[in-house]
Amino acid sequence: MHCVYILASAKRVLYVGMTNDLRRRLYEHKTGAIPGFTARYNIDRLVHYECTSDPNAAIRREKQLKGWKRERKVELIAAGNPEWDDLSDQVGLLGRARRVC
Repeated sequence: MHCVYILASAKRVLYVGMTNDLRRRLYEHKTGAIPGFTARYNIDRLVHYECTSDPNAAIRREKQLKGWKRERKVELIAAGNPEWDDLSDQVGLLGRARRVC
């Protein structure tokens, strides 16, 4: 499965990414395993995700979302997750640094 996802910080700074292993990638974001933008701004809450078996479709969708203005991303998140809850438990990742098997 290939997933496009949006992460948010507590202050709602957004990050759009794509991966073929969402649980692993979320673990990396939540533990700050990879230095960069998400680690620097504590962007670790999964607020939106879409999965497909087609890697090309996922890449196209990621590019599309990255091209959107912030307001449109916020509308997308609010439509499916109005409380901006961390959806990590939906993909089997609970807690800030739970080990993924």
